[in-house]
Amino acid sequence: MTQNVSQIALVNRLKFKHLALLVALDDARNLHQAAEAINVAQPSASRMLSDIEEAFGFLLFERNARGMQPTPLGVATLAYARRSLADLTRFAADLESKRRGGHGQLTVGAIMGAAPDVLAMAIAELKSERPLLNVRILGETSDQVVQLLHRREVDLALGRLTTPLQHNDFDFEPLSREAMRLVVRAAHPLAHETTLSLDALISWPWILQPITSPARALFEEELARAGLASPSNVVECASIFATLQLLQNSDAVAMLPESVVRDYLRAHLLIELPIEIGKSLSGFGLLRRKHETLSEPAEYCIALLRKYSAGSFTEG
Repeated sequence: MTQNVSQIALVNRLKFKHLALLVALDDARNLHQAAEAINVAQPSASRMLSDIEEAFGFLLFERNARGMQPTPLGVATLAYARRSLADLTRFAADLESKRRGGHGQLTVGAIMGAAPDVLAMAIAELKSERPLLNVRILGETSDQVVQLLHRREVDLALGRLTTPLQHNDFDFEPLSREAMRLVVRAAHPLAHETTLSLDALISWPWILQPITSPARALFEEELARAGLASPSNVVECASIFATLQLLQNSDAVAMLPESVVRDYLRAHLLIELPIEIGKSLSGFGLLRRKHETLSEPAEYCIALLRKYSAGSFTEG
């Protein structure tokens, strides 16, 4: 009985403004900055936090010289606050779209290797049939899209699981392989080499995906198998647009999905180096949160993704 009363009291006292403050505090770890982020005075934010902690019955943050650090129970509460706000934001956008005569919203997370082929074709057909459906595409690397999925900022995602325990939270359905290519700009000193080894490239500048991405992990594994140290001259970049711009304006080397660089290779803006790499990179696939019913547009998008990836995934 006491537990039910406590739960009812929490529901009655907790407001979305409280959740917004918690998310702002999680981002800033500073009460003054968090108050500014949600447009309230700092004393008001302080009172709100006290009310929230009183409602939950435990401290959410430890106050120390380094700022505000979440307690273990605070971490779980902050994750809930972030998910709830993301759900509300997407619901509000969907409702506004319908109010203006649209047909809802679909948000998809996608790695850059999936975007030019599977995702582009699926979304093109989806929009041809449902022109008023508002579609958003977010993310570029698997670690990004998994985080977006976890935070409920996307409805579904194309990518890979990035840690061994994520299968407990997400369902994964393989869809397609992602062939990787080592590329340089057309004017690169190595552009016309017919034979090269990986060790000959280590001293050159590199543009690499973040260390948390599966492609980067695979690259480091290949270096380890070859007995090579990681390049020392590295720009870490998750943005495909920035990577392509950096490549064309420097003598850097990059490992990118074939689907991303295909048109650049055909236009002779980039040159593929004669080194096979990334052969053991696992295929990407459909990621969705476990035990969650998706909207009809999301389910239809999944059907289209399966349609355009049919036959492209074979075990290597």
